Amino acid sequence: MAVPKRKMSRSNTRHRRAQWKVSAVATVACPQCKSAKLPHAACSVCGTYNGRQVLEV
Repeated sequence: MAVPKRKMSRSNTRHRRAQWKVSAVATVACPQCKSAKLPHAACSVCGTYNGRQVLEV
């Protein structure tokens, strides 16, 4: 297991932790009903994926 050789300063620790950000969820418009949906997933409103019906809604 890797062990740090020296203690990391408070400044460096806080600077490193400041880079941890949550990115917003990417959504795309459904080509059928124009509602927001996750990319590469079936639309939960109309049930279509890749131009064809895959879910019964």
